[in-house]
Formats: sequence, structure tokens, C-alpha cells
Amino acid sequence: MLVDQPGTYVLILHLSRRALISIGKLGVVEFPAGWYAYAGSARGPGGLAARIGRHRRESKTQHWHVDYLRSRADLVSVWYAVGSDRRECRWAEALSQLDGAWVPASGFGASDCRCTTHLLGFPAQPPVASFSHRVGGSVSQLSFSV
Repeated sequence: MLVDQPGTYVLILHLSRRALISIGKLGVVEFPAGWYAYAGSARGPGGLAARIGRHRRESKTQHWHVDYLRSRADLVSVWYAVGSDRRECRWAEALSQLDGAWVPASGFGASDCRCTTHLLGFPAQPPVASFSHRVGGSVSQLSFSV
């Protein structure tokens, strides 16, 4: 169960069919059907529980880039680790090194850092074990029924 402490997370999303989505200042982005992983952080009030709870809600104000994609994609699972360390960029880099990773939109989720993107696409559901090994630490997983 998610806690009300700060942490870092990866949303595992599945898009069942191709979508053209207008993503704020990024403009219209074409997302092929498939799997997506988004690296984010939860440092505000309520920590991981509040942030992931927001991402799970279907109806919400679209504020972050991922909100636009989430409105069309199913949230399948979340990988996370508790802690106040700033790991979001390192986790995005680790995602980019997984087999089959590709960049669907440069700048996605990375408007406040120098990363190419915080969203990676995959031809199949990415494995949490490979990711956990790459980040060198214990990563928990919470799955949702879709």
C-alpha cells in the first residue's frame, strides 16, 4: 500500500489503440498503441499516496504532461520507492536503457530539468526486475485491475 511519504515512481501505462493527443506546449503528439513508462516524483503533501491517487483518477484537471496521456491510457501498475532523494531523472535514464525503449516525445515531463524525456515507450510491458536492477535498489510494485 502506498504511503503518505515522499518518493519516486514510475507509472506503467497501456494505450490500447493509436492516439493523437494535444500535450500542452509540446503540441500534438502521436502515440502508437503500446506500453509507456513515466518517471515522476511525489514530494508534496500526502506524498506517494496522494500523487498516485491523483494519477489513478479518471476525471481531473490536466496539469502535467502525463495527465494528457493518462486520459487515454490505462494505468496498469506503479513502481515506487520511498525517500526524499531526487531520483526522478536517474529513473528516467534507467528506463531509457531497458530493452526496446524509445522516446515518444522529447521534453515530455522534463520541463524542469535537462533530461530528454521522462516518458519512454515499449513494444511490450517493461519488466520491473530489470528496472530495479538498473537503479540499484529496492523498487516496490503495485498493480491495478484494468
